[in-house]
Amino acid sequence: MASDSSAEDDVNLTPMLDVVFILLIFFIVTAQFIKEPGVDISRTDVDNAERQNPLGILIAIDEESDIYIDKEVVTLQEVGFRIRELREDNPKGRLVVQADEDSDAGVLISLMEIIYNEDGLTAVPVSVEKE
Repeated sequence: MASDSSAEDDVNLTPMLDVVFILLIFFIVTAQFIKEPGVDISRTDVDNAERQNPLGILIAIDEESDIYIDKEVVTLQEVGFRIRELREDNPKGRLVVQADEDSDAGVLISLMEIIYNEDGLTAVPVSVEKE
């Protein structure tokens, strides 16, 4: 009689582990991955920063006015193609520009014009440091 009650006390954890693995696979597949620019940027300090979520495409301009997308230096002529390429992977992700405070303003303006032509954004979010 004692051996029958110990057999009933065992808990089968296999179905629970199956559910946990299925949830893990679901979250890995559906997660949005942020493409990092691959360069450290010293951003301008402002007091009215608005947080942009979710990020999808991050374009950086460093202190030498080089443009980085997905850890690679790109020219202004290549930016439009790269935006279209990243839009295929992430059509709903937000595009944000990180410009170093020592970068050339002309490069930022040219980049914003390209973004407007490719993505149709009239107001391009620029990443800044919050005071």
